[in-house]
Amino acid sequence: MFTEELKAFKRLGFRHVLLQVLNFASVIASGLMIWKGLGIVTNSESPIVVVLSGSMEPAFYRGDLLFLTNPAGERYNTGDITVYKIPGADIPIVHRVLETHDVKAKKSSKVAATGAANQLLLTKGDNNYVDDIELYQGLEWLERKHIVGKVRGFLPYVGYVTIAMNDFPQLKYALLGGLGLLALIQRE
Repeated sequence: MFTEELKAFKRLGFRHVLLQVLNFASVIASGLMIWKGLGIVTNSESPIVVVLSGSMEPAFYRGDLLFLTNPAGERYNTGDITVYKIPGADIPIVHRVLETHDVKAKKSSKVAATGAANQLLLTKGDNNYVDDIELYQGLEWLERKHIVGKVRGFLPYVGYVTIAMNDFPQLKYALLGGLGLLALIQRE
C-alpha cells in the first residue's frame, strides 16, 4: 500500500529526514508558544476549554468550545458563567455564579493593590437541581484562586474532536502518528 512512499523516504537521505523532523518540532513549538501567549494575554491557565458534561444545558452543550478571560481586577457578578478548578481535581468545571460575597482583602495582596474586593463565589450548573457545594471537596466557597476564567464566547460542537480523542485513545495515537508520518514524507 505504501511501497512507493517508503521507497521515496529511503531516497531522501539523512539530512532531509532531519530537516523534516525539525520542521515538525517547529510546528509543535509554535503551537505551544501560541497557547502560552494566549494564557498570558487572557490571564488564564487555560484560555480555551471544552464542555464535557450536560450540566450547563441549554446554555452550553457537550462538545462546545469556550473562550475564557480572567482579568485580575474584574469582579464576578451573579449570573456570570465561570470555569473553576478545585485543588486535587483534574477537570475544570463550567458553571454559573449563583451568589457572591465580598471579603476585605489583606493590604499585601494583589487584589488589594488593584482596589478590587476579594470575592467568595457559589456556583451551580443550569441543568443541576442544587448548588455546587458538594463539588467543592470541603470548601464552603470558591475563592478567586480557584477560578480559571469567565466565559467570553463559544463555538458549538467544535470540541467533540477533543472528546473523541479522550474517549478513544487509539484515535489520538493514530492521528498523531499519521501527522508525524506526513511530516516526514512531505518533500517541501
